[in-house]
Amino acid sequence: MFNALIVTKDEEGKTSAEITQISEDQLPEGEVLVAVEYTTVNYKDGLCMSAGGGGLVRNYPHVPGIDFSGTVEASSDPRYKAGDKVVLTGWRVGEAHWGGYAQKARVKADWLVPLPSGLTPRQAMAVGTAGLTSMLSVMALENHGIKSGPVLVTGAAGGVGSVAVAILAGLGHEVAAVTGRPETEEYLTSLGATQIVAREELNETVKRPLEGETWGGCVDAVGGAMLARVLGQMQYGASVAAVGLAGGAGLPTTVIPFLLRGVNLLGIDSVMQPYENRLRAWERVAKDLPMDKLEAMVVPATMSDLPKLTTDILNGQVKGRVVVDINA
Repeated sequence: MFNALIVTKDEEGKTSAEITQISEDQLPEGEVLVAVEYTTVNYKDGLCMSAGGGGLVRNYPHVPGIDFSGTVEASSDPRYKAGDKVVLTGWRVGEAHWGGYAQKARVKADWLVPLPSGLTPRQAMAVGTAGLTSMLSVMALENHGIKSGPVLVTGAAGGVGSVAVAILAGLGHEVAAVTGRPETEEYLTSLGATQIVAREELNETVKRPLEGETWGGCVDAVGGAMLARVLGQMQYGASVAAVGLAGGAGLPTTVIPFLLRGVNLLGIDSVMQPYENRLRAWERVAKDLPMDKLEAMVVPATMSDLPKLTTDILNGQVKGRVVVDINA
């Protein structure tokens, strides 16, 4: 028997979460059994723990947790053997499939990636899905050419934004960090941001489809009106990597930035990324993310903290990267 955070739904459709003990035979099918060591808290985790599962959870009872790191206990797939350190992100684990908010998880081998050399399981979850998404965003911007001048990061104090700031600064780029929380300015500066942009400066659309050419690239975790505004401020030929919709799914803009300035809007998906892409991104994380900066982002937590943290992240009250020691 082992501990798991189980979300249930009653006859009236109300969901509730409780830490309880379950057995291995209750886990879903899969080729690899993993002893989970660390997990984290993402915006999707907050949705999965919310009433109705945020439209993501298919069946109850359910174990959330869209990413985890740990040690293989048993495997019927030749790619993994007992004792191997592994990381899981994406593939709708924690949504349609039971996830990492438990001391053990059984998953398909295709969903795993070997822990990159130089990273510990704890560091891997300090990176997590959010950090992997950040790295995929930076790689996409690099593929299209990052222009001179500041690279903008919106939602900079969140999980994706924090890692993006640290990676971009570590690569030598000037980074402008957008935040609506003045108390995070010192934190963002410590990660390498050289300019702090108040959210109020960007979260309203303007009538002009184009403004001054300001940003050489952008990692946008907000979407909505802010993304629309930023598109009109990009330098000629610059790119925006879109990774989130905390500000809404709508995009109140015109095609003018794309037609007159050749701006690129790059959609970043971390859920269904092929194995080779995920492996390449994790290797870049191990190489290009300053580990001292990563440690500065970490907010330690335990399984009992998860119900509150998943509520906090939906309310924009989580800073940095929550690392949950699942066995503490």
